[in-house]
Amino acid sequence: MSQVEKIEPDLRFVKELQAIGGESVKKCYQCATCSVACPLAPPENPFPRKEMLWAQWGLKDRFEGDIDIWLCHNCQTCSELCPRGARPGDLISALRNMTYRKLVKPSIIGEWMSSSKYLPILIAIPAVLFLILWYISTGLTIPDGEIVYGKVFYGDYYIDPTFILVSLFVAYSFFKGVVTMWKSFDKAIPKTLVIGEQRVKPTLIESLRAVILGEIATHVKFNECGTDNTERYKGHLTLFYGFVALAVVTGIVAVSHWGGKIIELIAPLGHTPMPLWSPVKILANVGAVLLLVGLTYLTRRRLNTDPGKSASSYYDWYLIGVIWAVALTGIGSELFRLAGVATLAYPVYYLHLVAVFMLFAYLPWSKLGHLVYRTTALVYAHQVGRLPLAREEEKIFMV
Repeated sequence: MSQVEKIEPDLRFVKELQAIGGESVKKCYQCATCSVACPLAPPENPFPRKEMLWAQWGLKDRFEGDIDIWLCHNCQTCSELCPRGARPGDLISALRNMTYRKLVKPSIIGEWMSSSKYLPILIAIPAVLFLILWYISTGLTIPDGEIVYGKVFYGDYYIDPTFILVSLFVAYSFFKGVVTMWKSFDKAIPKTLVIGEQRVKPTLIESLRAVILGEIATHVKFNECGTDNTERYKGHLTLFYGFVALAVVTGIVAVSHWGGKIIELIAPLGHTPMPLWSPVKILANVGAVLLLVGLTYLTRRRLNTDPGKSASSYYDWYLIGVIWAVALTGIGSELFRLAGVATLAYPVYYLHLVAVFMLFAYLPWSKLGHLVYRTTALVYAHQVGRLPLAREEEKIFMV
């Protein structure tokens, strides 16, 4: 006689999920079109059909350790082909957003990130902080002479300590989040899943290498997923390499500034303000242009998306808006400095600091956190064989 399982739906969870993007979940009638259409869903327990069922029944506990919500590329093929308009792609996005909000503490930041009504708080924290620093340095006045942002926001005493503390806070939060995710996957995923008849489990380094070089660096799965993802593919790829370029620039400036005589040979490269012909400055400007190109692609794509097939959430627009703010204020700071317009240069640079703080200090709770969380899920998937390797990744293992 089969054992009867008692199901206890969590109606509060269902309502919460519907409120953040999964409002169409009740339309699903389990035809499995979504799972059949998805080119990334593995044959064992394919997504997103099971997620639709769990969400309809309010089975909140089933999503703990559900690695598939991170493996989905959100190409919306399932939503386009759904005969009932249940939008499975939006449900997967909503589940990820819910995870961002509660994965690490302090959870109050996740709550603030979940609704536009808390946006003034998120803006006020860095806005007040940098306003106080400006007041301490010059009494909120504009310095005379050459425009040097260090006259107002001292690098050694204001900016560097602030963002070092922010970086440590974000790194610790991500560490806790990754550990929590990995443990939840261990509980939820059977260790018997293998690829083919024989499979040697890759090392953690091999899985990291395969994921980073075989997928993240190329975004190859974007072209395998969906019917019309050219704009999305170009937008994500250019945005990604824009961030990479700017991260390299930041690293060079920081290391050259704090490295002392050990790196005396490269120290001049990171001295700010840098001339336009400096290799580091050129890389910074290239990174800024890539951000603008990627943002233009992704913003246009979201504005042109059919709302009947997919709906952009507040999480989506918050991230796009903050990155736009970072890019435009960064470029504006450079242009106004070069033009010698101090009355605009210093206030715009102040806004740039506020935007950069909002992008990075809240990173573990924002959609951009998928850079870490999704990478973790992909690495785990390779470790246990949850997904077959793409051809590009297979070549990497053979090297």
